[in-house]
Amino acid sequence: MSTESQNEQIKNWLFDNTGQAITGLEALEKFGTMCLPRRILDLKETGVPVSDQFIKLPNGKRVKEYWICREDVAQYRQRRGEA
Repeated sequence: MSTESQNEQIKNWLFDNTGQAITGLEALEKFGTMCLPRRILDLKETGVPVSDQFIKLPNGKRVKEYWICREDVAQYRQRRGEA
């Protein structure tokens, strides 16, 4: 699987699931990506408005989760001339 197809898959998932967060482990399971932070940076560099925060898991470990807000999707599509 190429980096570009992973980026597209992640972008599409974020847009289709606005408000829902994804972690690195979930991205590995869904898309086979080993480095979600790099894929997210790729998306941000193209103007995709991805938000993030650290969360604490029940086992005490901290991981970062990523999501897109519904309002940000609308603004992004408006800027790009999409419906």
